[in-house]
Amino acid sequence: MTMTAFATIELIDDPRGFATLWMSRADKNNAFNAQMIRELILALDAVQSNPALRFLLVRGRGKHFSAGADLAWMQQAAELDYNTNLDDARELAELMYNLAKLKIPTLAVVQGAAFGGALGLISCCDMAIAAEDAQFCLSEVRIGLAPAVISPFVVQAIGERAARRYALTAERFSAQRAQQIGLVAEHYPVAELESQTALWVDNLLLNSPQAMRASKDLLREVGSGVLTPALRRYCESAIARIRTSAEGQEGLRAFLNKRSPGWQAQPEQGVSHEKDSHS
Repeated sequence: MTMTAFATIELIDDPRGFATLWMSRADKNNAFNAQMIRELILALDAVQSNPALRFLLVRGRGKHFSAGADLAWMQQAAELDYNTNLDDARELAELMYNLAKLKIPTLAVVQGAAFGGALGLISCCDMAIAAEDAQFCLSEVRIGLAPAVISPFVVQAIGERAARRYALTAERFSAQRAQQIGLVAEHYPVAELESQTALWVDNLLLNSPQAMRASKDLLREVGSGVLTPALRRYCESAIARIRTSAEGQEGLRAFLNKRSPGWQAQPEQGVSHEKDSHS
């Protein structure tokens, strides 16, 4: 594994073809300040520009995923003028938007607390899993603030009605509730989080890297699924492009020849293709 040097985060490349972006201020419960936000932006730039990466995990070192914004940093910012605070908000927005539009799939792995802006990071990821003891909270109104920058992503993740409830009440909610409202895909016993994460990794490694990128582009274009003539044409051209691509051709040949495609590290035994679809 290779590691890029940062002060508040770690970006670790796995030789199998993915990266893990760790928030690494465990002594501050991975609360983010200006430095961490800047470093996260730089790390995502590095991920985006690395064609060898298939997907990205987003994680937090220590007991908690992230307590959200560092209150000491926010207190300092509150004492400064509007324009300085606007610059801070733009940095945070840059982080969220860059994570949301990343070309490769993203999986958040959540343990402990995920409060405030941390819900933004989770919502910007394509998928999230959590330990059963994870606690979630849009805590901003409790300290006189609003979940402003992260709100579009939270609404996309959990829906408008749930977002209104949790943004206005600042209630804590469980991993089970987070799954019910769509914030996380699955939750697992604490002792199983690492092994389950490994299974998610193994599963993603089975998939064509190019096809996952193409699917992210496709789903971004599809949005909420409102049918238009332009969307129909986009979808038609998308499948034509991927079928005639190198990986598309390799995947179809491998399927027909009952062998593993070239992007898989080694042949998979006993994998059923009965539910595979090529449409």
